[in-house]
Amino acid sequence: MSKKKEVISLGEELSDGFGELTFPNGDKYEGEWKDGGINGQGTMSFENGGRYMGEWKNGKINGRGILTLPGWEMYEGEFQDGIQNGHGTYTSPCGARYEGEFKNDLFEGQGTKTWSNGEIYVGEWKGGFFHGQGTYILPDGLKYVGEFKNGLLDGKGTMTNEIGCKYLGEWKKSQIWNSSYYDKNGNIIGKFVNGEWIKQ
Repeated sequence: MSKKKEVISLGEELSDGFGELTFPNGDKYEGEWKDGGINGQGTMSFENGGRYMGEWKNGKINGRGILTLPGWEMYEGEFQDGIQNGHGTYTSPCGARYEGEFKNDLFEGQGTKTWSNGEIYVGEWKGGFFHGQGTYILPDGLKYVGEFKNGLLDGKGTMTNEIGCKYLGEWKKSQIWNSSYYDKNGNIIGKFVNGEWIKQ
């Protein structure tokens, strides 16, 4: 049995139930009302073409839901007072996908991002950037495992190519800084000292 829907005006005294409300800016809400306001499950269709389906509390997006923005940008996960906070999945218009923790609408905590070209990052995030320990893999098989800072390779790490040769040491702002280079048999071929290559 479907819920009875009533059309509600702004400022109207509300009883618990299911209703529809159009705001002056063109946004339209359809869903549950409780305790005199938007509470429960509901859908907001935004004037700009965006849409949110999910949980509400005290008139704000709170709990789990799906937010779709113009251009096919989509977030599915947890919200707190209208902000992406908690665990969720974000898909960009270009096909990149992030699954993990969010804080204040940004990737923060543990998460995995995959790009449409096959690049993958798994690890820690801060303020929307790779930050902390992580693993970054390129489509050609190049793999870096180690420390990141503000989206750059920065700190101790190991970079291995598709045939097993590797750099082991320290990076600074994505530049190999103090690191030894080994062939696939574990023999040292050379090293970087303060960003300068020195052959063995």
